[in-house]
Amino acid sequence: MVKKIDKLKSAKRFGTRYGPRNKEKFAIAEIEQRRLHTCPFCKKDKVKRLSAGIWECKKCAAKFAGKAYSAQ
Repeated sequence: MVKKIDKLKSAKRFGTRYGPRNKEKFAIAEIEQRRLHTCPFCKKDKVKRLSAGIWECKKCAAKFAGKAYSAQ
């Protein structure tokens, strides 16, 4: 049981609601959207998500559109 809880990461906040598979998928998507991505212009790992599909590089200040949860 401990392994399943560790996989959920931030989705543990939902408690017993929504089922384990849905929470696991949500946790994977949330980890992907919050991590730093590589900038297609300056090639540095400094890109953060501003909103769904909008990404900004903190180094070169480039804003560009990408996928909702990942910059590629």
